[in-house]
Amino acid sequence: MKTDDFDYHLPLSFIAQTPIEPRHDSRLLVLDRATNTIQHKRFFELGQVLKPSDLLVINQTRVIPARLYAQKVPGGGKVELLLLHKQAECDWVCLVGGKGLQPGRALQVENGPAAKIAEKLQGAQRLVHFVEPIEHFFSAAGHVPLPPYIHEKLADPERYQTVYSKLPGSAAAPTAGLHFTPQLIDALKLNGIRFAEVTLHVGLDTFAPVKEDNPAEHVIHREWCDLDQTTADLVNQTRRGGGRVIAVGTTSVRTLESAASPQQEGELRPFSGETGLFILPGYKFKVVDAMITNFHLPKSTLLMLVSAFAGRETILGAYETAKAEGYRFFSFGDAMFIM
Repeated sequence: MKTDDFDYHLPLSFIAQTPIEPRHDSRLLVLDRATNTIQHKRFFELGQVLKPSDLLVINQTRVIPARLYAQKVPGGGKVELLLLHKQAECDWVCLVGGKGLQPGRALQVENGPAAKIAEKLQGAQRLVHFVEPIEHFFSAAGHVPLPPYIHEKLADPERYQTVYSKLPGSAAAPTAGLHFTPQLIDALKLNGIRFAEVTLHVGLDTFAPVKEDNPAEHVIHREWCDLDQTTADLVNQTRRGGGRVIAVGTTSVRTLESAASPQQEGELRPFSGETGLFILPGYKFKVVDAMITNFHLPKSTLLMLVSAFAGRETILGAYETAKAEGYRFFSFGDAMFIM
């Protein structure tokens, strides 16, 4: 297995720059693993491929306005900070842009608090200490960081949030959930479809391609996730009743499988903490029966995950079909239902 095995050609014109309105009007490619057949639908027709016994597991994380602008003190040189994850009340690991950002360098965040570079980490990462909790300044100083392949300005920042987002902590959206509307959720519930919530705070490494020739040598990013007793009970009830556990997004997949991995077999139990689970072809899924997901970047860990679920050749073939049919790719693009 090589990283190049997960490469494919995608002209830039296929990368969605703006979201579809309304959300549930996006297209939905339905891939049946058992028959290796494809159907083309709209996302609002999702109920046509679900059953009343199914459980949809959604990620309730909320994207934080993680991009900050600052000046060096003294000097006034421009600095950009991208919050990656919190380490203490006032300390964050950040991706920094600017020159001379060594430990001890004082900063002033625009419309925010004073700060300083506390420690140099790997590459452009720094541990930054803010004199006050930066969360207090998000509304005035923070900017939502869109993925690097999106160049259009987003008119409404809420469009990069799921309608069910609750818990702030992500640097990127769990994009498979962007297709849901309150009306669609209500309609699915009326048809007997149940929903369960997990949390996984998405890191920016989700966009990073695998650079190693052998993907097994890649050290995947660690992300904090949580699956509580209520969700564990719903998953266990669904499995006992013969229903399908359907993960909405690869983040939900990773959370569910992380909760399952310590026990291998039996009942799913609550799980809370960091996960470094890297799902590659050959992985045996323990909980997830089907998934809703967007179309992923070439050579990415997410493309490898869906290939582990449906088969590399099947996924790459479905991607070619999607291109031929004019589907839109990546965060603001269309969706797949893999069953």
